[in-house]
Amino acid sequence: MCEFFVKADPIQYEQRSRTVRMHGVLTSIRLENMVWDTLAEMAEDEGCTTNALIAQFHDEILAHRGEVPNFASFLRVTCMRYLRRRLLDAERAQTGGALAVTAVAPAATGTHGRPAPARVSPLRPRP
Repeated sequence: MCEFFVKADPIQYEQRSRTVRMHGVLTSIRLENMVWDTLAEMAEDEGCTTNALIAQFHDEILAHRGEVPNFASFLRVTCMRYLRRRLLDAERAQTGGALAVTAVAPAATGTHGRPAPARVSPLRPRP
């Protein structure tokens, strides 16, 4: 299993900084190239730019939590949740709507064996 991960193209996990304008303020965000690519894909799905999507996420988490303690980590986790949801949607499509038990089992518990929080889509729900 480790060989699959170890052979990843180093460009994917190389970090890159980008400047994003949120409410007229320029903010620098440093993320891995693969995260930037996933954010671009998410933005395309939403019909907006990557910067607009990032600003929207910032506004929404600020409204929901009142603060944004580690926005870069939030973006990384958002990308992982997006990719997981796409995988589950693809599995549902293949099985005619029924989820395979193996697809649900890893998500049954969160960090350190605690129950995982309810799945909330970072983007608008799909039918």
